[in-house]
Amino acid sequence: MGAILKRELGSYFNSAIAYIVMAVFFGFAGYFFVMTCFISNTSSLSYTYSNIFVIIIFLTPIISMKTFSEEKRQRTDQALFTSPSNLFEIVLGKFLGAFILYGICCLIFFVFGLVIQMFTPANWPVIICTNIGLLLLGGALIAIDVFISALTESQVIAAVVGMAVGVMTYMLSSLVSMTSSSVPWLSNAINAVSFTNYYQNFTYGILDLTGVIFFLSVIALFIFFTIRVFEKKRWS
Repeated sequence: MGAILKRELGSYFNSAIAYIVMAVFFGFAGYFFVMTCFISNTSSLSYTYSNIFVIIIFLTPIISMKTFSEEKRQRTDQALFTSPSNLFEIVLGKFLGAFILYGICCLIFFVFGLVIQMFTPANWPVIICTNIGLLLLGGALIAIDVFISALTESQVIAAVVGMAVGVMTYMLSSLVSMTSSSVPWLSNAINAVSFTNYYQNFTYGILDLTGVIFFLSVIALFIFFTIRVFEKKRWS
């Protein structure tokens, strides 16, 4: 798995993908930070954390779109799957490569915390807790996007479908309020799988065990689905 992970990280940083993703992430995060803390004169990062969700929806598919679709397009997937590594190690290595790049992007919030600390005491428990939520949220979206990438040879299709799924996860909280009075059981079902609701608990400084289990379950489920895709292809 180490070789797969090293290869995946190298493919990001030897191309423009890693630098473009980090530049876009840092740019939007910095904009939200300046508008919140300097223009509005507050030390709270809640507005920044809430709005970065939208950016993550569009960036994680870009990070993950090439994980398997590029291998399939270049016909290098056969060589990859006949390597000594098993399918679990290959899929996990690909996932971790994308996740580490995403994790590097999230480090910017600790820089914001240090900037705040220069003027007033920063709320570090909230910053740390929310970053845990950010990592779990991003990990879940990346796992879904890696699965989507395994289904197609086109990076564009993988990215577009991944963004569409991300937007759907973001809109689930709106559907909860729309159906709460008319169809309560449907509202409860949607609320149980709403990424936004689980993520918001972390932004309040609450290390929600239910949210941790939910996001880790999504990651494990879609890594399993991705493995099954290639197991089916191998045996066919």
